Amino acid sequence: MSTDGDESGVALWLLWKRTSEVIRTAVIDDVTAANSVSEPELTVLVHLNKAGGTARQNALVTSTGWDRSRLSHLLTRMEKRGFLTRERLRNGVEVSLAPAGEDLMVDKQRALHDAVERHLIGRLDVEQQRALRDILTTLDG
Repeated sequence: MSTDGDESGVALWLLWKRTSEVIRTAVIDDVTAANSVSEPELTVLVHLNKAGGTARQNALVTSTGWDRSRLSHLLTRMEKRGFLTRERLRNGVEVSLAPAGEDLMVDKQRALHDAVERHLIGRLDVEQQRALRDILTTLDG
C-alpha cells in the first residue's frame, strides 16, 4: 500500500473540505445578512421552493441529509415563525411554504443566485462548471 496515494488523497480531501466550507460560508453570509433567517431555515425554504412549495417531510429528510429529529425541531420553529405549515396526512406529513416563507424566498432568490454566482460559478469557466457538476453528481450517487 502506497503512502503517497494516501497522503495525496488526504490532502485532496482537506482541500475540498476547506474550499467547500469557505464557499458555503460566503454564500450563506451574503444571503442571510439582510434578515434573521438561519442557514438551516434557508435550506428548508430552498428545498420547499424547488419542490413547488410543498413536500413530504420524509422527502425533506432525504434532500437535506438531516435526521428526522433535527428536521422536525427546525420545522416546528419555522412554523411558529410563520414560514411554513405542516399538515398531518394518513401516511405522513406534508410541509408547505406559508405566505411569509414565500415572500422570503422571493426576496432571497436573487440574493442566493448572486452569491452563488459571485463565490462559485463566476469563478469557473463553462468547462470547469461541467466538470464540477459531473464530479459532484458522481460523488452524490
